[in-house]
Amino acid sequence: MRLSTRAEYACLAAIELACRYDSGLPVSLKTISDLHGISSKYLVQIMIQLKAAGLVQSARGSSGGFQLARPPEEINLLEILTAIDGPWPDQHKLAAPSQTPTAQALASALSQLLALERDFLQDISLAELAHRAQKPVADMYFI
Repeated sequence: MRLSTRAEYACLAAIELACRYDSGLPVSLKTISDLHGISSKYLVQIMIQLKAAGLVQSARGSSGGFQLARPPEEINLLEILTAIDGPWPDQHKLAAPSQTPTAQALASALSQLLALERDFLQDISLAELAHRAQKPVADMYFI
């Protein structure tokens, strides 16, 4: 699976919003931009797409920013990726137009992989990812 840069940034922004969801306060673009090294101009375009998809909402003013439109438990990664890159494909189409049994076998296997990816992404909520982000790394050693 390959993610576009735009989709990766959208996921990072959404996870940041999920991490701060309980505060009830909007998160500024600058905060997300600074944390992840994402251009503010690029990030605002991404957030507009997420807003259009009903995943985030915005608040204006000096203390404005973005918040999740629904609780993080109710938003999954597939929704974020679909909002940015369009619908997840159901079938894999080979570059070669061959209809041989070999080509059909490969296309079938790759379509199964797409279905597994879709199911996996649908099962991961922003709440779970926020929890992972806030959990200390188990293998980290401090000196």
